[in-house]
Amino acid sequence: MRDAPVSGDERPHSVVGVVGGGQLAQMLVDAATKREVVIIVQTGSMDDPAASRAAHLVKSKTNDISGTRKLAEKCDSLTFENEWVDVDALAQLEKDGARFVPSLAALGPLVNKLSQRQLLDDLDIPGPEWIHLSSKELSHSKLPVGWNFPLMAKSARGGYDGKGTRVIKDFEDLRQLFKEVDPNDWLLERWVSYEMELALVASRDLHGRVRAFPIAQTNQCHQVCDWVIAPAEVSHSVKAMAFNIAASLLTELDYVGVIAIEFFYGSKGLLVNEVAPRTHNSAHFSIEACSSSQFDQQICIAAGLPVSDPDMIVPGALMVNLLGLQEGLASSLEDRLSKLKRINGVHLHWYQKGKEIPGRKLGHVTLLLYAEDAELRKKEALEGLKNIRSIWPNIWAERV
Repeated sequence: MRDAPVSGDERPHSVVGVVGGGQLAQMLVDAATKREVVIIVQTGSMDDPAASRAAHLVKSKTNDISGTRKLAEKCDSLTFENEWVDVDALAQLEKDGARFVPSLAALGPLVNKLSQRQLLDDLDIPGPEWIHLSSKELSHSKLPVGWNFPLMAKSARGGYDGKGTRVIKDFEDLRQLFKEVDPNDWLLERWVSYEMELALVASRDLHGRVRAFPIAQTNQCHQVCDWVIAPAEVSHSVKAMAFNIAASLLTELDYVGVIAIEFFYGSKGLLVNEVAPRTHNSAHFSIEACSSSQFDQQICIAAGLPVSDPDMIVPGALMVNLLGLQEGLASSLEDRLSKLKRINGVHLHWYQKGKEIPGRKLGHVTLLLYAEDAELRKKEALEGLKNIRSIWPNIWAERV
């Protein structure tokens, strides 16, 4: 039975529990299968992407602590698909012997953007200037000295893919924000002008060794990732600074597992936009393009297996997200998928989410890049992107 416990002589050497059943959990299951690690998933829906691939399920909403307790009883360690973690509620499970990877202490400052921003400030890690929405320096008709519109407003919890964020263009927008949200749960950031957005995914193992994937250039459209090119065409000093920021943060928190850091890069140098304590969309390319993917890193660390270095095995890679389209704006879903599969060198990852909801992440494709020269590789990537988007358009995308 799919929801039966794993116990006794049938229990394998390592069983990892994953809280959450979405596409990140699906890809964790795929990585675990290659390592002969058993995955048990806690999810509230049998239709979630990871549900059909996991060895066993705990059918429970991911914020149901009693469900997580059942999961912990069946597993050697637990990890999370996303950062919507109630650290305080889970603390008793950790006291009772549940092993979380990363630990709750390491997750605590990162799952709330207010405490995350304060941590970065305390570590002198550069980021956008910010202020608590409830600050006395701010009102319906007053900004901090030297601040101007537009501003970026962010919810402290629960934001992803553009949710939980707002562009504040004027005082009317600011007054509306005050009316609609609890100021204690939001922050404002000064607007950042940048040349490109970058992302670095790194891991830290049980022995404290930090490994990093190549820094990637990401392209966002309406705050949802459109495409990623790795490696990004930036100087060695930028790469070194990004790695040092990741290593400093991981070491300070005694963080064990995979982490993602999103950056703005421009005239003010490298600024941390956000930190995600989990596997991340920006490193999906690593499944085909690296000797060890981000999901492999997380599984090996959680299962206590030796961790491989995540070296690029090709000169580069392009990853393109496939977002749901409105009916009538493109050919049928079956036709689009069929055409994508016929593109030479394209690796299709389909999340099995069922209904095509506009804007929803339904899958992604990765195209490996073979040009050694950076300019030729960029041309190769943009030609590939044009080809993919001719089949599966992103109607929200700006022109490349």
